[in-house]
Amino acid sequence: MVRRKDSRGRVLNDGETQGKDGRYRYQYMDVLGERKAVYSWKLLPSDKTPAGKRKDLSLREKEKKIKEDLNSGTVPCGGNMTVLELVEKYVSQKTGVRHNTKAGYNFVVNIIKNEEFGMKRIDKVKLSDAKAWMIKLQADGRGYSSIHSIRGVVRPAFQMAVDDDLLIKNPFEFQLATVVVNNSVAREALTRKQERQFLEFVKSDKHFRRYYDGIFILFKTGLRISEFVGLTISDLDMKNRKIVIDHQLQRTRDMQYVIEDTKTTCGAREIPMTEEVYECFKSILQDRKRPKVEPIIDGRSGFLFLDKNDMPMVALHWERYFQHIREKHNKIYKIQMPKVTPHVCRHTFCSNMARSGMNPKTLQYIMGHSDIGVTLNTYTHVQYEDAKREMGDMCKEREKKKSAI
Repeated sequence: MVRRKDSRGRVLNDGETQGKDGRYRYQYMDVLGERKAVYSWKLLPSDKTPAGKRKDLSLREKEKKIKEDLNSGTVPCGGNMTVLELVEKYVSQKTGVRHNTKAGYNFVVNIIKNEEFGMKRIDKVKLSDAKAWMIKLQADGRGYSSIHSIRGVVRPAFQMAVDDDLLIKNPFEFQLATVVVNNSVAREALTRKQERQFLEFVKSDKHFRRYYDGIFILFKTGLRISEFVGLTISDLDMKNRKIVIDHQLQRTRDMQYVIEDTKTTCGAREIPMTEEVYECFKSILQDRKRPKVEPIIDGRSGFLFLDKNDMPMVALHWERYFQHIREKHNKIYKIQMPKVTPHVCRHTFCSNMARSGMNPKTLQYIMGHSDIGVTLNTYTHVQYEDAKREMGDMCKEREKKKSAI
């Protein structure tokens, strides 16, 4: 059998050919049974790239990688899929997700569309490339939480490519904190004094006092703001003095109101009302706006707080109230109030209950945390005075036991 040779008299292997322009081609069948081809201006690594031609791997180097991929069952060259195409494919399969999650996916896709990295072929992405991209995102001004969210979508997308035999390894399997600096600001709970001052300011202000009852409830129940705005008259058991939490209210970017399940399965719970919280709810019910037509969202009506259009208030309303209250306070007083948001109220409640010695499992239930670790993290806010008081109490308890013997 006469073997084909190239222009330099070298024997070509099966599947190899050389065109009239001198470029080499290797044809093969991929694992899907499709005929594919790769090209190179060099047959061997030692060959020189012709003048004016782009430097590339030699044909034999490309053949070696293709054969390794075929032997491992992966699709050579990752099916020529780009990072953007891979992420879009991954996101398209996430059906039935909450609107916040969908918005998060779109956020990541839009970022990748504007990144050169998004056009990179997935089989060309190495571990060092993935890390370098994360570093670039931070250098471009992206916050740690945003980068964390981006990687939270890209990593499973690449894992899907591994599972589909497009890749052998996932280049995004690394600890993010070892690559980029965690510059996110930790959520700080207010001190008891700050909480008291904030509430007193709201109560005494002619304009903002209308929001006092709601803000007090947020500070004293630990409710998520989406749970709070979703409360209806039927969710308040005034006779037994408890709040029934089994849903949350959200508003999408296109201004659609939706009722969703609680954030976690543990989010469905009943929270007892203290005397003060009970009085606040009583006041809210008495002053509640009576619209001509009650808004109905996914079968629920009787929402406690309505806006000027007689629609339920949402998280954004309360976040703006808190912002304006803080700005007004800080214009009047020298002692500046730190950032206060509905979530800071929740965090403050959790920290206060932890400092007060509440059983962590009880606190976990009230907060609706699915993981006790989230609840226990509130103890990171314990300070010197808390430690001093705890140790003093322990010493007193020991002395009491000794004297009793």
